[in-house]
This record gives sequence, C-alpha cells and structure tokens, in this order.
Amino acid sequence: QVQLVESGGQLVQAGGSLRLSCAASGRTFSNYNIGWFRQAPGKEREAVAGISWSGGTTYYADSVKGRFTISRDNGKNTVYLQMNSLKPEDTAVYYCNAGPRIGPRTVVPGAYWGQGTQVTVSS
Repeated sequence: QVQLVESGGQLVQAGGSLRLSCAASGRTFSNYNIGWFRQAPGKEREAVAGISWSGGTTYYADSVKGRFTISRDNGKNTVYLQMNSLKPEDTAVYYCNAGPRIGPRTVVPGAYWGQGTQVTVSS
C-alpha cells in the first residue's frame, strides 16, 4: 500500500508557474514509477507526465512538452511537477498515481491515487 498526498495547486495567471508535489508514504517509494494525471470539468482523466522508479525514463503529454518537468527525490519520497508557461486549458484537478506503466506514447495508471490538488489558470 502506498499513500500519496498532492500539494501546490492554486490559482495562477496565464503565463505563470507552479510546482506540484506528491509526497508518498507506505511501501518503498523508490520502487514505484509515478505519474501525474489531470481531470478538467466534463473531461476524462488524462496522463500529463510520468517518471520511472530510477528517474531514467520520463513521459510527457504533447500538450505539456517543453512547459512541464517531472522529477523525483527518492530520499524525500517526493515527486515534483514543475509547470511553467501555464495556460487556461491547464486548469484541472491534478492527481498523483503510483505504479503506472510508462510507455513511449502513454501512461497507464497504477493502483494508487492521491486525493488531487486543484490548479486554476486565469486568462
């Protein structure tokens, strides 16, 4: 069992930056791939970024490439999502997920989810 807690979401103006954090507890965090997903009102949840357990493999959705950066600090049991040049279409609840399968074109979620953190980007 892995417990995940997201933080860092808030209201920001378009063009601004935020850093989301996903803090994990429970089973050995460093063994898990971690993914960030988001869900906007009326839309399906989508994969945004993913990072392998070692940090050696990353995935980004086309919509965020060049703007978002995922990283992890296994010593702190934390994964970060640095979000720059934010757009109103980035508005969503952002969820952290443990255990996803990370492929070249998608991330399939694993079993463990956090409660989500709201990101709102105003125009």
